Amino acid sequence: MFQNYLPVELPFVKTHNLTAVTASSCSCWNCGINILPVEICQPMNLQEAQTNSQSKSMDTFPCNLLTVRIIRMRNLRKADVLSQSDCYVTLWLPAATCEKQRTKTINNCKDPVWNESFYYRIQKQVKNVLELAVCDEDVVTPDDHLFTVRFDISRLPDGESVFMTFKSDPEAQEELDVEFLVEPAQGPPETIITNGVLVCREVCKLEAEVDLSKPHKSKRDLSLAVKGSCEGSHCFKLGSDAIIMPPCPTTFHFVKYNEPSLDVMLPKKKPRYNPCTCSYKTKPGVPVVMLNSLPKGEKVPIVEEKKYNLHVTVNDCHCSCPGDLDVRLGYDLCPQEQDFLCKRKRHVAQALKQVLHLNYDLKDHEVPVVAVMTTGGGTRSFTTTLGSLRGLQKLNLLDCVTYISGLSGTSWAMAHLYRHAYWSHGNLDELINEAKKHVTKSKMGIFSIDRVKYYHQQLNQRKQEGYKTTFIDLWGLIIEYLLNEGKDNHKLSEQREALIEGQNPLPIYVALNIKEKYSTQDFKEWVEFTPYEVGFLKYGTFVCPENFGSEFFMGRMIRKLPESRISYLHGMWSSIFSVNLLYLLNRVSNSEEFWHRWTRDKIIDLEEDPTLPTRPYELKTHMYVPAGNLSSAFRGVLTDRLSVAQYHNFLKGLQLHNNYLENEQFQRWKATVLDCCPNQLTEHEDHVGFVDAGFFINTSCPPLLRKERKVDVILHLSYSAGSQTMPLEKACKFYMEQGIPFPNVVLTEEDKKNPKECYYFNQTGAAECPDVLFFPLVNDTFQHYRAPGEKRNEDELDAGDVDVSSISSPYGTYLLTYSDEDFDKLVNLSEYNIVNNQHMILQALHAAVARKRQTYYSN
Repeated sequence: MFQNYLPVELPFVKTHNLTAVTASSCSCWNCGINILPVEICQPMNLQEAQTNSQSKSMDTFPCNLLTVRIIRMRNLRKADVLSQSDCYVTLWLPAATCEKQRTKTINNCKDPVWNESFYYRIQKQVKNVLELAVCDEDVVTPDDHLFTVRFDISRLPDGESVFMTFKSDPEAQEELDVEFLVEPAQGPPETIITNGVLVCREVCKLEAEVDLSKPHKSKRDLSLAVKGSCEGSHCFKLGSDAIIMPPCPTTFHFVKYNEPSLDVMLPKKKPRYNPCTCSYKTKPGVPVVMLNSLPKGEKVPIVEEKKYNLHVTVNDCHCSCPGDLDVRLGYDLCPQEQDFLCKRKRHVAQALKQVLHLNYDLKDHEVPVVAVMTTGGGTRSFTTTLGSLRGLQKLNLLDCVTYISGLSGTSWAMAHLYRHAYWSHGNLDELINEAKKHVTKSKMGIFSIDRVKYYHQQLNQRKQEGYKTTFIDLWGLIIEYLLNEGKDNHKLSEQREALIEGQNPLPIYVALNIKEKYSTQDFKEWVEFTPYEVGFLKYGTFVCPENFGSEFFMGRMIRKLPESRISYLHGMWSSIFSVNLLYLLNRVSNSEEFWHRWTRDKIIDLEEDPTLPTRPYELKTHMYVPAGNLSSAFRGVLTDRLSVAQYHNFLKGLQLHNNYLENEQFQRWKATVLDCCPNQLTEHEDHVGFVDAGFFINTSCPPLLRKERKVDVILHLSYSAGSQTMPLEKACKFYMEQGIPFPNVVLTEEDKKNPKECYYFNQTGAAECPDVLFFPLVNDTFQHYRAPGEKRNEDELDAGDVDVSSISSPYGTYLLTYSDEDFDKLVNLSEYNIVNNQHMILQALHAAVARKRQTYYSN
């Protein structure tokens, strides 16, 4: 709100010399960017592809001035027992300012009248949703939040005053009168960068520096705060230590047009007694400084004292192209993955010609994209993944695979393999034997004295590096002990060596972004991890693995943190300690609907007067009523997780595009109760919490269903405990609700009770729909056959006795140690189930090649 700040003529400093200069550009960021799809499979000039593709997503747009006049409230409910409500209204428009504004309080009044105006500079390319919260002020207890009106500013016409009445309760006839006006704002247009869902706006940086002319005898603090900045606040130590190690200059990054302000808290001094006036005299503080009024590129003194001076410099952080950002805004595949696909196609084409016995060479457009999709299950999925891949290798089918996706325990197996640059071309027996050594070893040393000291040292180091450590990081170090002899220094980015020639499939690891006080049914966002990028499927925002965990603001990297070791990522990908009570209750019975009824906040569509037209991308006005104290406490108990992996949010500061709800890609992955509440989505969080994707559905398939990857065949390898078919059925339902092409999975009751080794699902005539080969973890013919067509002798029957389904199975999800015999049995079973169904895999590959050829020539 403009009226709350002093016009910054800066009369409060001794000398200013405000001479306008040309703002210097900020060149401290460099990153990856969007690219255009590659139509032909040729080696790519990555730099040229990046530059060409980004030029269309950057443009300039003028800003507008929004005036909001809170007029009055009628028939206000009685919030206090003995009197009418002491009412005030707060205004929150996070796309325009970080601060909440509020009216004065009208005491003991049923029909309060304020008639107060508030002003915001808005960018109409971003989604501006104004939240008007009606509250009752209390002296002793926290203020009561009666209700909140959420209004989409984009529905307002330009240059025309609109008087609106929001009717919150038809029975009580509560009405809030507000007047709006949107008009052009003075000043130059703003340059924005967008992918159609998220918007990156112009950023400035403020550098503050303190000069000490004389050391202080006692330490005192000089505090600075830039509201809405990435850094928030900073404290200078004005003692002797400050001379030895001066903590300045310090930098604040803030959105240029969000009315940024600087607050300065001077060191506290004892008030001086004035005998003439018989009173104590204190030195006045520094008024709030509006940063947009400061000249660019020039040092401006803010405080001048005998012992120290404070001066600041404001500069623009220019982006000449989207490539200057440190995040990649775009839904297409990154240049590195496209380059990998070109190289991988050569391997796949040659392998398919051999296994399908083709008498011709496959052209680029005829080569299908085949993916192996694995599910989680701790040590069980770690072991079976290795066996399944050995089965594919024995059939010469591993070179036909382009992608391998995994979560939880399968991520352990994938990382184990990708330490070796040519793992799929060598004999997997050596790598399986190495894994066996760790699975079968004693785990008694997990909490030995030396090991606990190691955990403590590693977690302290991680904290000093800038990470927010949780119990999940400790769990990652425990996994490191389970899978290695000593410290594992392997990192996700180092797996690129296994892809440099397209010699192996591309690994994709999957996790979920969750939110506090929400179950995974209510809020989950798919996040993928590859050696090239880490990113959100829904928002189309990616960073390279080396920068994942670093601090970002508005697409720029503010603070570089060391890349996490793979062990910490394992803790996140398989975070069994992120369970909550609601998840456990749903495992027993489908109780989520019951709990929602009593714990969910209420969102009610509001009646407006007049009724403004609503376009498809605009939000209807609604009223938000929070759950009561008892319901909120109950909800907290149900949804509270033991621990969640916390990382700095690389979406921080980015804003939603005004038309984000019309974006096809966002709609494709829209699956939370907050998707129509832009002020509550992920870009507002300082940290994001990641959990095992199995807490929603035990599947790693969503990244494979990105349209850009064009996957034709999915080998769905199930390693779930309990029902083998339920995760696939849940996933199929989820994809159908999101409009994502996926075969319609139909299974009989007999199939659910006694599943076969392999099922083939395809959707004839469905465009962009992959064929799915479903491999449940079952022991069917393996108990009678040691190899396809080779029956077991009497003395070999014990080797086929593999219990993977009973309660007493030695392969329980939470069992960490297997015997040598049990390990070998599980590897051999998973390998056999692949080899025994070679004919079905070849059938799917033949169909995929034929479909690719037909589609190309028919177009």
